[in-house]
Amino acid sequence: MALGKLQKVLISESLDPCCREILQAGGLRVQEKPGLSKEELLREIRDCDGLIVRSATKVTAEVLEAAERLQVVGRAGTGVDNVDVEAATRKGVLVMNTPTGNSLSAAELTCGMILCLARQIPQAAASMKEGKWDRKKYMGMELNGKTLAVLGLGRIGREVATRMQAFGMKTIGYDPIITPDVSATFGVEQLPLEQIWPRCDFITVHTPLLPSTTGLLNDSTFAKCRRGVQVVNCARGGIVDEGALLRALQSGQCGGAALDVFTQEPPKDRDLVNHPNVISCPHLGASTREAQSRCGKEIAMQIVDMATGKGLTGVVNGQALSKAFAPETKPWITLARALGTVLCTAGKQVQGSVQVCTLGTPLKEAGSYLMPAVAVGMLAGGTQKEVTLVNATLLAQEAGLKVTTTHSDVAPEPDSSTGLVQVSLQGTPHQVTGTVQGSTPVLRQINGATFKQPAPLSGPVLIYRAKASDTSALATLTGLLSKAGAQLLSYHSSSTVAGEQWSVVGLSAPLPNLAELKSRVTEVFQLHL
Repeated sequence: MALGKLQKVLISESLDPCCREILQAGGLRVQEKPGLSKEELLREIRDCDGLIVRSATKVTAEVLEAAERLQVVGRAGTGVDNVDVEAATRKGVLVMNTPTGNSLSAAELTCGMILCLARQIPQAAASMKEGKWDRKKYMGMELNGKTLAVLGLGRIGREVATRMQAFGMKTIGYDPIITPDVSATFGVEQLPLEQIWPRCDFITVHTPLLPSTTGLLNDSTFAKCRRGVQVVNCARGGIVDEGALLRALQSGQCGGAALDVFTQEPPKDRDLVNHPNVISCPHLGASTREAQSRCGKEIAMQIVDMATGKGLTGVVNGQALSKAFAPETKPWITLARALGTVLCTAGKQVQGSVQVCTLGTPLKEAGSYLMPAVAVGMLAGGTQKEVTLVNATLLAQEAGLKVTTTHSDVAPEPDSSTGLVQVSLQGTPHQVTGTVQGSTPVLRQINGATFKQPAPLSGPVLIYRAKASDTSALATLTGLLSKAGAQLLSYHSSSTVAGEQWSVVGLSAPLPNLAELKSRVTEVFQLHL
């Protein structure tokens, strides 16, 4: 995947015009075709480098396979459950979203739903349109003093909590990632789920749809709740088990439900929608002018930044790739990739366990993005699929390559202030160590042999091991360069280990034939880094 080469972007759903305008101003060709059928999408996507969707377009493995040039799928919104992220990752396609774009709109809708449940506003309004005046029928409740359970305390959940606190509601909640200390800063007491069910008058869910959250509210959890509990789902259909919800409504265990989302959209089974104590909307969480403008603007700017090499934000499946855009980390990623390639070639295998060790405090947090870069180097040329920082970890696992990372704050001199990266093929003597000088990746050590002057790892490079006492290899190499019309750009030799030295030679162009050199050395290989 050649980043920075985006040319054509397909927008497959209706978005604010600012999305198209920003993309075009960024030098991209834009095709707007909302409402495509599956077959039409498969045809249109073939020559597109980017795809922008909302929630209706299903970006399946089949769509991704048909997209021969696709580099990025941009979701103008938060949830990406309409995108097969694993299939995209395997193909090296970046998935990004706009996690903040519709947070306020979704939060406000949720608050409106809670108010509507408390006062039965939609039912009363419908009754008025039928010419009725049923004041006694629509007796409601005050929110003041009631307990609201917020399940999922990310951006939307915390916005809901702080707004409903203004109505005098006590807010409790649960989130497996947000710590209790953090949630306490916005007024939410975190409790285990088992303690939440019997304490709350209202429940609102704000989690992604994952295997762990599917059916989070079910027959068992409803049975533990207060009788008459009110439920709101403006997140994702399926978090609340719809069959269990209907049974709870019919028994009175659930007093009312407000649903903006459904397992199947639009829902074919109308029993929930038609229940008198259910308020429902056609997935309107992000349907405000402000949210649509914000999401369209944000996803367009993110894609333009990607195309121009400015940076990556909102990345769902390629966090290591976002580091490749930062000037301070880009040379280290290049180094890690080069070390992976050298190690794989020297070790003559791409299976087994590889350990990436970062040395020095400047690289304390670097393991997370250097690990996939090493995997890229290890796998390059050994698979039919194009290996990128997006799919390297997944493809490495499938190839039987396990890459792990460790760190030590101490790096030996003279690299203590910059850091070192050491990559080892476990169970073998093969190990390579490198650093970055200026912006150039260099090799410090290979299989125990140290380079006093580090060898640059860029462009065409020839690496060989030969007897330290035999100078014929260099003479032979000079002759081969002359025949090929290539130039020797740099030459670095290592310390002697067991009577042999490693040499790293920078070339102006690869040599077409190494047969003559092979007879003079123990081993030799040629790389383009």
